Amino acid sequence: MNILKVEGISKSFPGVQALDAVHIDVSRGEVVALVGENGAGKSTLMKILAGIHQPDSGTIQVDGNPVELRSPRDAAERGIAIIHQELELVDTLDVAGNIFLGREWTRGRFLRLLDVRRMWTEAERVLERLGAPITPQMRVRDLSPAHKQLVEIARAISLNARILLMDEPTSSLTAAETDRLFEVIRELKIQGVSIIYISHRLAEVRRVADRVLVLRDGRNAGELIDENITHDRMIRLMVGRDLDLSQHVPPSGIGVVAFKLQRFRTIAYPHHEVSLEIRGGEILGIAGLIGAGRSELARAVFGVDRRLSGDVLTDGNTLNIQSARDAIGAGVYLIPEDRRNLGLVLGMTIRENVTLPGLSRYSTAGLIHKSAERRAAGEARENLQVKTASIETDVANLSGGNQQKVVLAKWLSLDPKLILFDEPTRGIDVTAKAEIYALMRRLARDGVAIVMISSDMEEILANSDRVAVMREGQITGILEREQCNEEAIMRLAVA
Repeated sequence: MNILKVEGISKSFPGVQALDAVHIDVSRGEVVALVGENGAGKSTLMKILAGIHQPDSGTIQVDGNPVELRSPRDAAERGIAIIHQELELVDTLDVAGNIFLGREWTRGRFLRLLDVRRMWTEAERVLERLGAPITPQMRVRDLSPAHKQLVEIARAISLNARILLMDEPTSSLTAAETDRLFEVIRELKIQGVSIIYISHRLAEVRRVADRVLVLRDGRNAGELIDENITHDRMIRLMVGRDLDLSQHVPPSGIGVVAFKLQRFRTIAYPHHEVSLEIRGGEILGIAGLIGAGRSELARAVFGVDRRLSGDVLTDGNTLNIQSARDAIGAGVYLIPEDRRNLGLVLGMTIRENVTLPGLSRYSTAGLIHKSAERRAAGEARENLQVKTASIETDVANLSGGNQQKVVLAKWLSLDPKLILFDEPTRGIDVTAKAEIYALMRRLARDGVAIVMISSDMEEILANSDRVAVMREGQITGILEREQCNEEAIMRLAVA
């Protein structure tokens, strides 16, 4: 019997038909993967099932009974819990406080004081079930992104949900943490919990899903079961054509060394130095496990984090980079891992975000020329194929892939010499990935030095001309293209 059945669900927003007569059914103890490009309607459907949005039409049944999910509380009462792609935690609370937020244990008949010890005990039980290396007493603000993701998962599991909605749950997890999550999913299946799993990582989908449902342009595009769940079939249903992301494109011509990092030390690993050469026209991949110090290195090079020692050199000259402003002046740009919070101003439009780093180019005597801004933003939108009705659209309303293009557009409007990409395709769909890879290769052909930090092994192997591997804040080895394979990289990452 289906524990969940959705029929004819439609939902529109101003100017956008997000869902059009979508249907989905889930059996008890089944893992159904929901895949599709950004903008296909996956997250909208999840928010409807979680009670965050209400559909314009269609029906939802739980245990064969029609239900109306008017709020997240309605969904929770029917055993539906969601793990959001964007973490929704309170940094100032401890782990237990976040797990039980809104449903805290209390003691005392009249005063109803928080029963902190009971919450710690219950939280510890859930964390042990996940195999999470954190304690209930830790402050969330002190946790890494991966550990924050585990807190989000622990909160959903603590609800004893019968239907668990997972939206990109492994986006910040290490390979070992991902393996543990999949073990938890298998245990939940045995206990009869049903899971709807959203991920752009198709290798994960093949591992975890009993069945795959594909959405395209807000409609059902097809279904795959068992041995038919293959990478190529999923992509074909998602985009309506074949799309190969796995083949490395040889560089047209790698130039001389454009930048050198010389005895670079960051505050994350003060006792370890990094020395590295980056050539013009190449894509230098930086691999390593989460916590290896890759993002910290990129932020220090860009000047947003303080470096303890070391220099950035170009053409034999030392760059005095003490701030992001200094880096921008030198043509060194960072596309951060957390594009929403660190790469964009969500309350601003595409036009405003694209022109923000170089406002002096669009102003006279402190007055901004909107016409010049519109021209630049319009050209960027066309060149990068940003999918939007208008350059006056707030970037908060764009898909992940289009947000990433806007981050890239603001730097391309200047004069890039070195671009640091930190997890360039995290959380974006296969079509947008292909477009970002093509943009990176085009920049390299134009002589720009590219550094690509990625936890996605397929991405590293498919796009890097060389791979530097980091562990605990230091380079453990540099592999030329012909030496690059997963085994060689992992050997250096854990050496």
